[in-house]
Order: sequence, then structure tokens, then C-alpha cells
Amino acid sequence: MDYFINSKSLFVLFAIVCLIPLSCTEDRIDNNDGLDYELENLLNSRGKEFYILPDSDDFDKIPADAKNHLSKEKVALGKFLFFETGLAMDAKEESGKGTYSCASCHIPEMGFRPGFVQGIADGGMGYAGHREMNPEYNEDDLDAQEARPLSLINVAFVKNTSWSGQFGAGGANIDTESVWDDREDTKRNYLGYEGLETQNFQGVTTHRMLINRYLATLYGYAGMFDEAFPEYEESRRISKTTGSLAISAYLRTVISNEAPFQDWLKGDSGAMSEAEKRGAILFFGKAACNRCHNDKNLGSGEFHALGVNDMDQNPRSLKANNPIARRNLGRGGFTLDPEDNYKFKVPGIYNMSDTEFYFHGSSITSLDDLIDYKAAAQSENPRVSQELVSKKFVPLSLSPSEKGDLKTFLKKSLRDPDLDRYKPNDVKSGFCFPNNDDISQSYLNCN
Repeated sequence: MDYFINSKSLFVLFAIVCLIPLSCTEDRIDNNDGLDYELENLLNSRGKEFYILPDSDDFDKIPADAKNHLSKEKVALGKFLFFETGLAMDAKEESGKGTYSCASCHIPEMGFRPGFVQGIADGGMGYAGHREMNPEYNEDDLDAQEARPLSLINVAFVKNTSWSGQFGAGGANIDTESVWDDREDTKRNYLGYEGLETQNFQGVTTHRMLINRYLATLYGYAGMFDEAFPEYEESRRISKTTGSLAISAYLRTVISNEAPFQDWLKGDSGAMSEAEKRGAILFFGKAACNRCHNDKNLGSGEFHALGVNDMDQNPRSLKANNPIARRNLGRGGFTLDPEDNYKFKVPGIYNMSDTEFYFHGSSITSLDDLIDYKAAAQSENPRVSQELVSKKFVPLSLSPSEKGDLKTFLKKSLRDPDLDRYKPNDVKSGFCFPNNDDISQSYLNCN
């Protein structure tokens, strides 16, 4: 009898012990289900499907310029040209020729942004992180911009490009024709293309690139131009215009569709941790980040003044030494309307954690500081009074744990881990890429 009682007791104890992990697992699953349900409810105004990004080869779902249709031939050519250092033949100095590419300032591993405060193409030396100044260049001769280059990830969903949104005939620039003649670059809006194409028309010239039949034939791209642009007369088929259109087509396929948040949106509830889901709930809920970051790319076509410092106020920048540069006025520098002064376009934020520099002047250098700045909602720039700061930019009361969860969502859930898939294995010139200066050749172990 004692044996029976003891055995029965042992059986009950064993059953309880076995049920404990099951119970914990059940609680965890229930908690996860609750977080999923709460996040889905927050997305209900547009639905989860709205935020799902298309596959990179699904040309029917990728927004394209009506005057620049997508094709696999055009995308393949643009992918080469974007990384081709052999196009950098209009450099200021002989030592700069053939040493840089579009990807010098838009590095895949850095979220298609510069790896430092600002991007330096012609006149720069070194890869990824801090590009040094070529000693044969004067600082004023550098191809270094007075505002931090924006990411090119998900740029297909951006109607008007640049921090001021100045490029593109449509979108926010409808009825702004009166200021297009004011500058050479914005005159290109008369061509009637969207922002990406318009900016790239300007970009290949600004960044001292050459695209012509001689180089295309020399490097082996002539046949690819024939395949990509059969509708163009042969005499016009290889040019800066067609090269820019090919680069634009390629960039429209650079999409962060493998980020964990994308997997969750597509139905994989385990793609994000509990902390990531709590952060997403904050993003779309209490923190109300989506008041501005509300398009498919989690950016928007809106312009807001946040009072962050300009590039010329950054002690680590080069060339950006003009405090009255029109770039510092943001949208107002384009529209010439004082009401638009200090308002900058809301950027997309996928892969934002791939670099440590944020905003147009790279004034914030960590995600923690970024979240603190957004929570405080106080202008840091003496040129931008608090009265000019956007009404959507309001103080937030977030606990340390909430800030941590929000950071986790921004850092992990919105990070596509494999942007290297958008890089070619080589470029047809045989040069090192994305940079081909002596320092980069050593770093990349090529010559």
C-alpha cells in the first residue's frame, strides 16, 4: 500500500514537473499572440498588406516611372553602372579618375548610405568608413555634399527625391514650376520624369561621371545598352541619359523585403521577438512614429522641421562650410517660400542601424541619441527656433524599457540582413569597386 501511495505521489509529481514547461510555453505563446493581435489592430487603418514590400523581380508591383519602364535587361545594366568605377573619368584631378562610383556614397553594407558623416566621391580615398581626402585635392574641389546622402533602399516608393524633395515633376512639386528655372539642377524637372530619374540625370554630371559609346565599348557594356534600350536610335542609345535611366531602374529593385518586420507582415509570427513586437506597437501606437513615417517604405512625402544641426555645423565634415547654403533651408531652399524653411523630407528608415549617423547634418550618432532627441522634441539648432519646429514633433514620455523596445524594433526588425545580394560579383572594366583608389585596392585586396 505504501508502495502504491508513493508511486502515485511520484506520478503526480512527475506530471506536475512535466506540465510546468508546457504551461510556461503556453503563457509565452499566449503573450506572443496578444502582441500580434495588438500590432495587427494598430495596422488596421491600412492593413498589414499595405506595408508588404514586393519582391525585387516583381516588376508589376514595383512603382516605376511611366517614361522608364522596368525590364531585366535595364536593371542588369544599371546594377553594373552603379558600381562601375570605370565611369569616373571626369574627375578634377588625374589621380581621381577611375577611383569612385555611385556606390562610393551609397554602400550596400551601410544601408546604401555613406559609412561616415558625409559621402565623398571624387577626391576621396578609402572604403566604407571614413574616406580620406586625396592629398592632391583642395577641400573645395571635393565632390562632397552639404547634406548627408539619403538611403537608396526602397527609393521606388519615393515620389520626390532629396531632402528638399526638389527632384521630380509630380507629387509635391506640382505647381512649383515657378522656381524650377532658379537652378540648373531643378530645370531638369521640365523633362517630366519622377524624382529618382530626374535626380540621377543630374547626379551623373554632379558626380563627374562619363557614359559614352567609347567607354561602353571599351568595357563591354555596348551590347547591354542595345538590349536595354532597343527603342532608342543607335546614335542615342549610349549616353548619360540612358545610363541614368538604367541606374534608376536598378535602384527601384533595391528593396528591403527580407527584413524581419516584412516576414512578420507576410505571416511568420515568429520572425520578431517579443521585444521587437513591443517596439513595433510603440512605433505605430504610443510613440506615434507613423504620424510621419507612414508610407510603404516607412518614410513619407511630408516635410517637417525638427531643428537638427546642419552639415556645416558638424566639425567632422569637409567642404560644407557655408552657413547660408540653400540646402540648410530644406524645402524652403527649393520653393523659396519662408514657410517651408528648415523643413526636410521624412526619410525611409529600413536598415537605419547600418550606420551611426542620422539626419541631413549627421548630427545624431546613435539610435539611443536619436530616440532621446525625438522624445525631447527640442531644437538643437540655434538657427531653428522652437516656434518653427513641426507640430507633429512633440515630447514623448517613454520609459527606459520602452525606449529599449523601440530601439530593438528599429535596429533588428527593420534591418534586411542581406543587401549584398544587390551587388554584382564584378564590374566589366575589371577595376576594383565600389572604389578603386590605392587605399581601397589594399582594403579590398584587388588591383
